[in-house]
Amino acid sequence: MGMGTRARGLIGGGFAVLALALFAAGCNTEPERMGEPTNGAIGLQPAASPLKVEAHFFHDAILMPIITFICLLVLGLIVWIVIRYNKKANPVPARWSHNTLVEVIWTVVPVLILVFIALFSFRLLFNYHNMPEPDLTVKVTGNQWNWAYEYPDQGVPEYISNMLPEDEIAARGMPHSLYRLAADEPMVVPEGATVRLLVTASDVIHAVALPAFGLKTDAVPGRVNETWFRADRRGVFYGQCSELCGVDHAFMPLQINVVSRAEFAEWVASKGGSMAPRAAEQAPGGTAAQVEAGTTGAPAARNVGSEAMESDPAAPVGTLTNLPAAAPAAQ
Repeated sequence: MGMGTRARGLIGGGFAVLALALFAAGCNTEPERMGEPTNGAIGLQPAASPLKVEAHFFHDAILMPIITFICLLVLGLIVWIVIRYNKKANPVPARWSHNTLVEVIWTVVPVLILVFIALFSFRLLFNYHNMPEPDLTVKVTGNQWNWAYEYPDQGVPEYISNMLPEDEIAARGMPHSLYRLAADEPMVVPEGATVRLLVTASDVIHAVALPAFGLKTDAVPGRVNETWFRADRRGVFYGQCSELCGVDHAFMPLQINVVSRAEFAEWVASKGGSMAPRAAEQAPGGTAAQVEAGTTGAPAARNVGSEAMESDPAAPVGTLTNLPAAAPAAQ
């Protein structure tokens, strides 16, 4: 009788969880916003880069069906066992201790499932490391508790990006949901450019996390990590430090403004930089020059160079003339 009560409780709890999930999904009537969290959403943020599109496919088409099937299978087995083999339905328990066939099946099948997942997982990991020829390099330094950005190829010196205070959010007429996401000095990149990020830290470990671009890269003192993205649409995209780094860890937002090439050139000029060709040795410290040990937290004498931005190898650096034609701004 007791086992029957437990079985009914288990089944009832399972239906309650399923009903709650369906209710939560049905209550999400707010359309998903590009580049920022959406209230009530249960899926990944909309993709704004090729890497995130592939991550969406891996999650939605590979992982979720497998996970759903396994969860339903295990739930069905548990319910069947509780009902079929409780004390009332099965007063005389079996005396065998194992079944070789069953043990082989539950060992081999999970291995095959993991191998199948690995085929897609390794391909995605390879694409994250297989960066195309970059059009633009941005050095990102994590500090307690803000971010510093530098554009060596355009001669834009390092500037600090802090979180916008709550009263400033209201003064600018921005939705309150952007509090702790919006920054006063965002990173600015042109639409369609392959952006190489060189990520480091000056004090403790931080992490650059931008969901819309599928980025999550640690910022480690004394080390430079490299990642990349290509923003396929204009807009404002938000992320945060995702490595616990101290008391103000929650106040380290990342904001990236993706603009047209003309707007990017204007922004570079406003920061004292130039889109004119620059020799590698003329660029400030960070990527085109050796990173000074003890000043940026990056290792000494690391010269990662300044890449040509043209499809023509003889073309000068920093002109961004090889970018694809800009698409209309996303609505």
